[in-house]
Amino acid sequence: QPFKTLLAVMALTSSLARVAQATRASLTTTAAVASRPLLAKRSLHIHEVDSIDLLNQYNVTTSKGGRATSADEAVRVASSLTTENVVVKAQVLAGGRGKGSFDNGFQGGVHVVKGGEEVRRVADHMIGARLITKQTGAEGRPCNMVQIVECVDIIKEFYFALLMDRSVNGPVAVASAEGGMDIEAVAEENPDAIIKTPIDINEGLTNELALDIATKMGFPPQSAPQAAQEMQNLYTMFIEKDCTMVEINPMVQNAFGDVMCLDAKVNFDDNAAFRQGAVFDLRDTSQENLADVEAAKYDLNYIDLDGTIGCLVNGAGLAMATMDIIQLYGGNPANFLDVGGGATAEQVTAAFKLITKDDGVSAILVNIFGGIMRCDVIAEGIIKAASELQLSIPVVVRLQGTRKAEAKALIASSGLDIIAADDLDDAAQKAVKVSQIVESARQAGLSVSFKDLSPARAEDSEDMITPSFT
Repeated sequence: QPFKTLLAVMALTSSLARVAQATRASLTTTAAVASRPLLAKRSLHIHEVDSIDLLNQYNVTTSKGGRATSADEAVRVASSLTTENVVVKAQVLAGGRGKGSFDNGFQGGVHVVKGGEEVRRVADHMIGARLITKQTGAEGRPCNMVQIVECVDIIKEFYFALLMDRSVNGPVAVASAEGGMDIEAVAEENPDAIIKTPIDINEGLTNELALDIATKMGFPPQSAPQAAQEMQNLYTMFIEKDCTMVEINPMVQNAFGDVMCLDAKVNFDDNAAFRQGAVFDLRDTSQENLADVEAAKYDLNYIDLDGTIGCLVNGAGLAMATMDIIQLYGGNPANFLDVGGGATAEQVTAAFKLITKDDGVSAILVNIFGGIMRCDVIAEGIIKAASELQLSIPVVVRLQGTRKAEAKALIASSGLDIIAADDLDDAAQKAVKVSQIVESARQAGLSVSFKDLSPARAEDSEDMITPSFT
């Protein structure tokens, strides 16, 4: 009896250790996924110069200016303005442009210069280079265009934004007397400086409410009515254009007492693309991860990671679990890829193309639970992708659910060397093993192929996979 008790304790200890390891893996994977933002998941981002053009359509007061895609064009735009000094702004979808640096060594993405040759010099350094800021990562983003605007004699800077807030189930105005700086830093260091005002979406931003916000922000009595009108115009645009955020930083009072919006960031709800065609035509895919752009074409949820095992899964929860168990057995996922519940064979093929564009991928794990999704459709996509792409890396497939038998028959009759697995635990172990073999072969300058010798015996995982080196 004591011996049996000891065995039970040892088994429990081992089980708890595995749970702890899985939890650590889950936290690591979740952090990795969370650290990679998807630009186009909920909001379309457009350049500042396009945002300013949109503001002008709604009678919002802005600084006069234009855009340029060459140094010569920048000089022409600057010569059409009325102020001696102009501001040249790199058009890159990232914050912190003013403190950024270009890959050619030029410092700063925002410059105040005199016209003529100074404009040419600055624009020539910016256009065609990559701007690196605190938000872009070390690779930076390409600057294909600059904005040139008139300088404004500013008396006071403010912050004003409109956004959709789930906590109040509707629009919220966020304002502060401390504009022209990082609003996140203001909120952290002086939260009392932030004015947050919920807006009844049925009533809209009334003149009374807008005037109250302007007064609380610190606009003087002679400027508060115009500030309120600017806010109302911004709110009209916010609603009519299906915006998720309109941020003005800074909103200013100039030397003449006029209220102006000098910098704008406007984002739009992706779900409104069908009725905001003109806005969505402004999307600049050069500012986005190419894999994300390709994934969006096929309605795939994709995030690039740093591992070696490509994952193709249906359902975000199952995708996270798949990445967790890969890490549990010593592997690292190369991506998060959810094909959703209604994927077609074409989408599966596109998913394989995305995964295999990463040269670091040494194995692919397909984990499908067919509820709404039919396993035979996934199988057709796998076969099509493997044939078209002439895959040289091993593919481990675990299919469960609707039309599982038909899917297995399709794969078995395809003549392709696809490694089958009946459960996720088995599939993850195989994916990690074959990935390690491929990595070792690559280091030795060898290519390696795999053949599943006993597909009917899923439980004999040690005997199923035999590598062949060349």
